[in-house]
Amino acid sequence: MVLNETCISLVLMTGTMMLVGGCRKLTRHHMHSRRPRTFLLELFATFQICACTNELRLLANVQPKPHVALALTYGFTVLHGLTLTGSTCNPCGTLQQILDGGISVKQGGLKMGAQFAGAVLARIYIHYIWSMGIIEVHSEALAEGCSNPIQTTETQAFCIELLFSTVFQLTILQFEAVKPRLRVHLIALLITMLVYAGGNLTGAIFNPALAFSLHASCFHEKFWDYSLVYWMAPSLGTVLVAIVWGEILPLIF
Repeated sequence: MVLNETCISLVLMTGTMMLVGGCRKLTRHHMHSRRPRTFLLELFATFQICACTNELRLLANVQPKPHVALALTYGFTVLHGLTLTGSTCNPCGTLQQILDGGISVKQGGLKMGAQFAGAVLARIYIHYIWSMGIIEVHSEALAEGCSNPIQTTETQAFCIELLFSTVFQLTILQFEAVKPRLRVHLIALLITMLVYAGGNLTGAIFNPALAFSLHASCFHEKFWDYSLVYWMAPSLGTVLVAIVWGEILPLIF
C-alpha cells in the first residue's frame, strides 16, 4: 500500500471516530431512558472499534513491516480507550461483568445484543465505503471473501484465543485500580503485544463481536470451526478468569 492510500485509510478511521463521537454525544444529551441509552452507547462504541479494525487490517503489510501496523494498533487502541469510556465493546468483557455480579443477566444480554448489532453495522458500513473503490486495496478487500485468518491447526487456534482472552481479562481486572489515562496505555500495550505474538496465527482477536465483523464470510463458510475458535474459546477464557479471580485467589490470599 502506497503512502497516499495509507493516509486515506487513516482519514477514514479518524472520520469514523468523529462520527461515532458525535452520535454518542447526542445519545447522552437527548436519550433519557436508561436502557435505550445503554444500548445505543454500546452499539456506537462497538461500531467504532469494528469499523476501524476492518480498515486497520488492510494496513498490515505497510512497510516497514510489522512496525507500522503495530504502532497503528497501539495508537488507535489508545484513541478507542480515551473516546469510548464507559463501554465494554466486547461480549467477553460483558460476560465478565455478569459473572462478577457487576450487572444483571438482562442488562448484560442487552449490551451483548448491542455489541453484535454494532459489529454487523460496522461491516455493512465499511463494505459500503470499500465498494466506492476510493483506493485499490478497498476493491481487493471487497473481492477477497474469507481471508482465512486461522494459519495453524484448529486446536492450536482455540488454545491461542483461550490463552489471550484469559490474559486480557485478568489484566483488565488487575488494572482496575490504575488511573484511567495510564490504564488506557497499559491495555493498549498489552493488546499490541498479543497481536504481535499471535496475529499471524489467529489474528489475536479475543473479542467475539469483532471476530464476526472481521470474518463474517469465514463464519458463513465454516461456522462451527470459527465459532469454536473465536466465540467459545474467548468465552471459556472469561469463565476461567471469573473462577480464578472470584473463587480461587480469595481462598489463597
